Amino acid sequence: MVRQAVHDIRTTPPPPPDEPPTDPAHAALRHAVDDLAARTHAIGELLLEVAPAYLSDHQATDTLALFCDEIGIDLDHGLAARRYALTSDRRALHGTAL
Repeated sequence: MVRQAVHDIRTTPPPPPDEPPTDPAHAALRHAVDDLAARTHAIGELLLEVAPAYLSDHQATDTLALFCDEIGIDLDHGLAARRYALTSDRRALHGTAL
């Protein structure tokens, strides 16, 4: 029950921009970035199943290195996705695909 409540709060979508983009290319790009962020969040939640939140990045590295290799992502990106799933703050993804 607590897990579901935390999941619901952390996956609240970001607020819409003040004005929607009028340029269709800009709107498509914004949609692509939002979709990529949502998929990264899902990967982060998966990684939290493998290495729970009470483990630091350093402690989770050994376990996640093998798992990230199996699913085909870089460990640094996996750790960033895990932090993003914990915080829902896109700044956790700085230096990755976003």
